[in-house]
Amino acid sequence: MAIQDKSICVVGLGYIGLPTASLLGTKGYKVHGVDTSPKIVDTINKGNIHIVEPDLDILVKSAVQSGKLTAGLEPQKADIFILAVPTPFKGEHQPDLSYVEAATRMIAPYIETGNIIILESTSPVGTTDDVVAKILKDAGHNIEKDIFVAHCPERVLPGRIIIELVQNDRIVGGINKVSTKKAVEFYNTFVSGEVLSTDSRTAEMAKLTENSFRDVNIAFANELSLICDQENINVWQLIALANRHPRVNILQPGPGVGGHCIAVDPWFIVARAPKLAKLISTAREVNDYKPEWVIEKVRRSADKFKRPVIGCLGLAFKADVDDLRESPSVGIVRQLLKEDIGEVIIAEPNLSTHDEFELLPHEQVIARSDIVLLLVDHKEFRNLKAIDLKEKILIDTRGAIV
Repeated sequence: MAIQDKSICVVGLGYIGLPTASLLGTKGYKVHGVDTSPKIVDTINKGNIHIVEPDLDILVKSAVQSGKLTAGLEPQKADIFILAVPTPFKGEHQPDLSYVEAATRMIAPYIETGNIIILESTSPVGTTDDVVAKILKDAGHNIEKDIFVAHCPERVLPGRIIIELVQNDRIVGGINKVSTKKAVEFYNTFVSGEVLSTDSRTAEMAKLTENSFRDVNIAFANELSLICDQENINVWQLIALANRHPRVNILQPGPGVGGHCIAVDPWFIVARAPKLAKLISTAREVNDYKPEWVIEKVRRSADKFKRPVIGCLGLAFKADVDDLRESPSVGIVRQLLKEDIGEVIIAEPNLSTHDEFELLPHEQVIARSDIVLLLVDHKEFRNLKAIDLKEKILIDTRGAIV
């Protein structure tokens, strides 16, 4: 069957699902996207987007106008089903798989013999077998012969999602060998990187390992930043010098760790092996502490004024995106407002509005502030010079202002 004759149903039209659905539509597949939000569905069906991502608007408009992409509140029958729903945590950092469970139950009545079901959501080890495949089996599907179930974790960087969906290597693991083979064949139709075969549990662990590695490295950098602050050493200069060693590659410190992956995924490993994942758990604690350290620096600076204006630059979890998921900046701003140690004003150039915070142009925030707190190194802030802020107290959590 040619690509143009194959249909795909993508469940979840967020930061991964929508780029994936629109890309597949432009590749010739007939794609139906599913989301629980009528507003999102309506936006996409008009050829528009609800998230900020370079070139995504062009891709969605092209796929919708060509008739290759539609969106709805309910699934449709398809040859391939892709689950791209959230996998947050709940309570004491326990994985919340309710979205995966709900999405699997939603598609179960539409699945037919020969269909491929792929979980792309980053998941704890065992989710593909023990949740997705089990629910489908309980719904009456023969997961050994009739349908093919696999896991292929997304591994893209916000701001480069469209490029990396195609160029990055992908890891594909099925619940059995034939499922792996079928899923690999599918990804090879649009991925230019290498598509690597394994089993579902290894594929799940691979994604968690990638993000835990980065989290541990960032924790090392964040811990260095605490020590360097005490010793009056510029941590960014220190790291740049240390990284000149041919076998050293320290990442950059910041106000904490955010995003839908790095701040969450390590806990999935800890939840499965709490007595063994000692380093991973400690790294999470270091990174989760960093926002409180930043807040304390603001408190000490605020004590020098009767009632200072505190200008917070950036809310996103990383530079040049509008993604606020697990962003430490949001938590810091929220706590500063709660403590009321001064007037808090906020700039986030990638958002026009925010449900909780009033946003101002960054030029106005900088001009009015007694304390400038740089939380995100957006391009709008990178041309700032410390000499231009000499009448203000600067707290630069990203090392972006020289």
